[in-house]
Amino acid sequence: MEQTALHSLTCNFKLRLSNPCSCPPSLHLSSCRLQQRRPMAQDDPVVSAQWLQQHLGQPDIKILDASWYMPHESRDAWQEYQVAHIPGALYFDIDGISDRTTHLPHMLPSEEAFAAAVSALGISNHDKVIVYDGKGFYSVPRVWWMFRILGHDKVWVLDGGFPQWQASGFNIGSSCPHDAVLKSKAANSAVETTYNGELANAATFQTEFRHQLLWTLEKVKHNVAAKAHQVVDARVKGRFDGLMPEPREGVRSGHIPGTVCVPFPEMSDGAQTLLPADELSKKFEQAGISLDGPIVLTCASGVTACILALALYRIGKHDVPVYDGSWTEWEALPDDDYPIVTSTGS
Repeated sequence: MEQTALHSLTCNFKLRLSNPCSCPPSLHLSSCRLQQRRPMAQDDPVVSAQWLQQHLGQPDIKILDASWYMPHESRDAWQEYQVAHIPGALYFDIDGISDRTTHLPHMLPSEEAFAAAVSALGISNHDKVIVYDGKGFYSVPRVWWMFRILGHDKVWVLDGGFPQWQASGFNIGSSCPHDAVLKSKAANSAVETTYNGELANAATFQTEFRHQLLWTLEKVKHNVAAKAHQVVDARVKGRFDGLMPEPREGVRSGHIPGTVCVPFPEMSDGAQTLLPADELSKKFEQAGISLDGPIVLTCASGVTACILALALYRIGKHDVPVYDGSWTEWEALPDDDYPIVTSTGS
């Protein structure tokens, strides 16, 4: 234990010597492993648990627990947040801060609704936002993508998430302050109020929508024929091939014609930390994806596709769009117009 602690301190000391200035989270390495194998780019999308612990409590650092689980997992993200979280973190509800005009799950909300929700959380455009989740590397890239598509680049994913924070032995908030509960609930209420056409509290967070990061059903359908973009699906191979059932009841498995599968679990290691850029590049290239060509990402409902977006960002491809409706939207439409491909040919 003492040797491990000494090794960690030595690595941190070396980092401070090489970065004596007060720099943003992305300038630091997430672990000694990454330092030995590949340095982070200055615009890297993740930050280490060590960096966050050192900057915890700074007024311009805002932490969000963005945990989210599929219904079949029988986990309550909101309840888990109230029991244990990183000190000072607020809860960001992916299902609550979403488009209320569609039956599709957790779609991107309007600019007005997002601004109202983020303002209710007490976040300004000057803040650095650090997001994490309870699995380590699952739902959190979705929130990273939401902030980016709505104009906020000062957002990072906590590498390894809450499990990495716990494994590092850092303090854990075991009680949820009343103010934190109120803010988290107020964010959802602000979205509801906005979609009801009612006047919410004045938004302090300003958005700037980046259309290039979002693809719609129409764009994907056009691309099936045009083949201008490489379409990459983040779901696991069995679901992509139509051999495993989808976790959502009533949704068939299979994939959009012309799509290539790059499963999201391949983007991280056993500690649920993002792989180095060279290893990530190999994952895409081995699947037949040209990193020099345009790419669009899809998955089941727009969550795990953002994991691939985060991975591609580390590689240097910063403007890769996500098809928000993804397979859940495509699969529900008539097969004659929106065909489904499976390995069995059905």
